[in-house]
Amino acid sequence: MGFYEDRVVPRLVDLCCGAKNMNGERERVCAGLHGRVVEIGFGSGRNVPFYPETVKSVSAVEPADLGWHMAAGRVAAATVPVERAGLDGQALPFADDSFDSALSTWTLCTIPDVDAALAEVRRVLVPGGTFHFVEHGLAPDPGVRTWQHRLDRLEQAVAGGCHLNRDIPGLIEAAGFEIRDIDRYYQRGPKPWVAFNLGTAVAP
Repeated sequence: MGFYEDRVVPRLVDLCCGAKNMNGERERVCAGLHGRVVEIGFGSGRNVPFYPETVKSVSAVEPADLGWHMAAGRVAAATVPVERAGLDGQALPFADDSFDSALSTWTLCTIPDVDAALAEVRRVLVPGGTFHFVEHGLAPDPGVRTWQHRLDRLEQAVAGGCHLNRDIPGLIEAAGFEIRDIDRYYQRGPKPWVAFNLGTAVAP
């Protein structure tokens, strides 16, 4: 990765996804996490304060050294053990059936091979394990989708490979998960960027 991806994008992501109005999403998506948790796209650790008491440990997958450095204070204050345990969500360094839950917050939009990443999450979850996600993606309204397709290339260039138009529920189901609940809605802001999908899926 170059200077922009290494030094600028992690701060940009932290700024955009660290807004206080996102805390409600973080609290909702973390509810129900339990046991051993793998979090892909850990970033600067913004989810740490929202881990419930049912979480026993967290293995954080984060490629950006700067992101992990920015997370230091939150990791130190965590009430559960949090370790940086991987750099690439497309190739998780864990054995099959290693985790009870998985967490992804505004991450699936950026991973280059999202199908591989979801297959890896499914592989490392125990049967019946839960995948908790909140992601922005393809909007439900055709007019908004049109703008997402138009702006997607620019978004990738500015935001480190982030896509506006990924079909998040479709990708999760294609990976073999069963979506048990999902809320699709717009957050406050320009609609192409704030078409959110928040839910839980179960590994077979």
